Parts: sequence; C-alpha cells; structure tokens
Amino acid sequence: MNHPHSRVRTAFATVRHRGAIVVALAGATLLLGAPLTAQDVLIPTDTTFTSESTVEVLGETIPYRVTAGFQPVWDGDGEAIASVYYTYYERSDVEDVSRRPLVFSFNGGPGSASVWMHIGYTGPVFLEIDDEGFPVQPYGFSDNPHSIIDVADIVYIDPVNTGFSRPLPGVDASQFFGVYEDINYLAGWIETFVNRQARWESPKFLKGESYGTNRVAGLAGRLQGAHWMYLNGVILVSPTGMGVSAGGPVSQALYLPHYAATAWYHDALEPSLQNRDLDEWLHEVEEFTIEEYLPALVRGGFLPEADRMEMAEAVARYSGTSVDFVLQNNLAPGVGAWRKELLRDRGQTVGRLDARYKGVDRSDAGTSYDFDPALTAWNHAFTPAINMYLRDELGVETDLRYFIFGPTSPWSRSPDNTGENLRTAMAQNPFLNVMIQAGYYDGGTDYFSAKYTMWNMDPSGKLQDRFRFETYRSGHMMYLRQEDLESSNRHIREFIEASIPPAGEPAIYR
Repeated sequence: MNHPHSRVRTAFATVRHRGAIVVALAGATLLLGAPLTAQDVLIPTDTTFTSESTVEVLGETIPYRVTAGFQPVWDGDGEAIASVYYTYYERSDVEDVSRRPLVFSFNGGPGSASVWMHIGYTGPVFLEIDDEGFPVQPYGFSDNPHSIIDVADIVYIDPVNTGFSRPLPGVDASQFFGVYEDINYLAGWIETFVNRQARWESPKFLKGESYGTNRVAGLAGRLQGAHWMYLNGVILVSPTGMGVSAGGPVSQALYLPHYAATAWYHDALEPSLQNRDLDEWLHEVEEFTIEEYLPALVRGGFLPEADRMEMAEAVARYSGTSVDFVLQNNLAPGVGAWRKELLRDRGQTVGRLDARYKGVDRSDAGTSYDFDPALTAWNHAFTPAINMYLRDELGVETDLRYFIFGPTSPWSRSPDNTGENLRTAMAQNPFLNVMIQAGYYDGGTDYFSAKYTMWNMDPSGKLQDRFRFETYRSGHMMYLRQEDLESSNRHIREFIEASIPPAGEPAIYR
C-alpha cells in the first residue's frame, strides 16, 4: 500500500557554481551560460521538496514533515564542488527542538546509499518484504510502526556518488573517496545542515552501518575536534573493525561463533547441540573460542598432533562441517570456503551478509559461492521501493539514476584510525555513549569480531560503562526481520533517551 503525502514543493533556489548561476526550479538545475549537450543529466545543487504526513508508532499518531533536498559541499574558497542528497524527517508538532534529538544516518559500502536504513529500519516508511526479509511482489512500502520518529528527527545522507549525490561538473571526484576525505567533507556538510536548520541546541547522534561505522566513528572525532560540535551518541550497526587490529589467528578464530549460529539455524549440527537454545549455547562457543581455539591457532603447525586432532573434532562439531574439512584448512576454515561447504550435501550455499539466505551455484564443486544470495534478495526489494518512494511520493524530480551502489573506487583506506577517533571523542566528552548492534548470521561483519572491536577499542577499560552491545537472530541488516525490526528500534529508542542527560547536568568526570 502506498503512503499518502500532501506535497508542498519549493519554488526555486539559487547558488553560484564556478562563476555561473545555478537555478534549481522544482528540482531541475540549469547552468546558465554553460554549454550543455543532449546527453547531460542535470544535477540539482541547492533545492528541496517538502511534504507532510503522519505515522502511527507505538499506538501514537506522529505528524512529521519530510524534506527531500540537495545541499552543496563547499571547498575552501566557498565554491560548490558537489551536491549531496538527503532526506530529512522532523516531527512537526514539536515547538521547542532544544531537547529534540537529531540523528544523522549513513550506510556503508563505502559506495552504498542510505537507502537500507532509510526505508528498512528507522524511517517512518518500510518497504514491502516478508516477515523474514525476503522480497515480495508487488513492490512498494507502507507505514513503519517501529520508526524512531516519535523520539528523534532523522537525516538520511547519501555521500558523493551514492543515491542522487554527485560531484559537480568539472570537479575531480577522487577528492571525496577515502577514509578521511569522506569524513572531512561530510563533517563540513553536517555543520552547514545544522546551521541552516538551527539545530545547534539539539542533542546529536550519528548512526552508521557496516563501512558507515568507520564513517561515523571518524565523524565523531572530526565534528568535535574541528567543528566543535559535541555528540550524545554513536550507533554502530554491524560494525567493521574501524582500524582496531585483529589479524592472524585472532581474526581466524573470531568467526567460529558465526559458523556455529548459522549451522544451528540450518539444522546442520548433531542433536546434542541442535536441540539447545541458541543464545545459551553461543556463550559456550564464545568461551571455547577465547580459551581453547585461539591458543591452539597461535601455535600453528607446532601444535602437537593429538591436540590438533582434538581441536579439529571440536571445530567441526561447532561449525557443522567435517573433521577432514577442518584439517584440510589447518584448523581455521576461511569464511568463504565454509559458506560453500556447510550445505554442500544439499546443493546449496549460505549468504555472506545474512547466512539465513541460501543460494544455488552452477556447480557444487569449488571453494567459493557464485553470488551472495542475501545481497541479491535485498537489491531485488530495495531498488524499486526507493525509486517509487522518492520520485512518486516525495516528488523528487530528477533524471539522475539513484545509485544503490555507486562508483567510488579507488578508495583510500589507509590510514584508518576511526576506532581510536571514536575512543578519543568519548574520552573528551563524558556525555558521549556508544551502542553496537550485530546479527548472529552476519558473515560480512560478524558479531563476535564486533565484540572484539568493542573490547579493544578502549584498552584501559575506563569507558566500558558507556558501551552497549545488542545481538539479534538475523544478519547484517538485522532490522529486515520483523521481530528484530521491533527490538532493534526499541533499543535505539532506549539508547537515545538514556544518552540525554538531565537539564543542567555538567559534563565532567567525578
């Protein structure tokens, strides 16, 4: 069912771009005096489309305003060099926004648009999928009764070359593509947005998924250190390592709990394990991983033969594979080979980003799957839904292609100290809290590696009471499963409310 909106569109906006006047009229950008060819797709630079609607959340009818907009990125000389698309939801019955939280939401990739968490997680509309997250037809969207719009305003941001965001003509796009290139221009963009919307008083939160966790971790440090904009919270959804080292045997061992959870889901374990509760049993696997498996891998080829065989039997038992397979992989099966192996006898593979999803390959032989069945299913559902919603419901008028994934290569990934940037921001700001959300069946950024990252982000342990860690019986996009959509949004709502101190409380260490 389509979501009804009453649209009120902006008449026009103007901005100067490299000496030419750029006029955005109902979303169409014209470069006056600049030669155009018939093939040029015009880039909106500084314009908005607004509409009003309501959604019922937790039994309460919430009125809200949507601003679908294009805001420039400025260079050091004050010239527009890129146009960044965003969708801004603000509750419209709030008169005083000084205590109203503002959440900036990013996805990852690094070439991914914000579409996933926008119409699949916290926004007031939710795409049409089944209760476990699989695509259905006809495509579409409806109200999201679990949206956090009741407690926070939300801005979904598409970095350059994702969504509708683009570098402007003649601008070298590579200046936006890299860990800190990305963080630096987006921090400036956020400051411009806060200035324009008069939201300096509001408690501010950053939310990022996957590579977006690198982005928001680094932004926390950049916003506080270079823009003097202090935050109340950072939400890390299916986080990467964010520069926290976990190489060699450590990274190999950390995957075992994910293997165990997935094997349990697919009924691939022996009855003594299969018949146990997942959450209780995974604690046992985690302890085994740290106390026994990791020390064995550290000894490498010098592990005594009897110990080697005993370890192979334990790993095979937990991972749902054979002892021979574990031995052939030197006790540490790589995640790609394991995805191919787990259900090989059934002629199926399991997904990378969500191992609940199963695929079929051209051949059952080999050591890697042909495609990720989770990602292909999500692309199937999200691509038509976001185009229908933005163009037909919000009235965004552009011939630009909406890049679900956009061209952002090559991407400079070194150095990446974003985890340390976040720790520093937390140390400097006693109000700043962090929540991590991870799915058991995520094999791209597995949940136990996320736990390791949290443990090692702050080696002193002095900040540990300001971290919250939540897990779900789903994958990378845990929110696509209806049961977890409810619980994960509830956890965000709780985190936001707990991260806003009482009025007048000082930010000091006692």
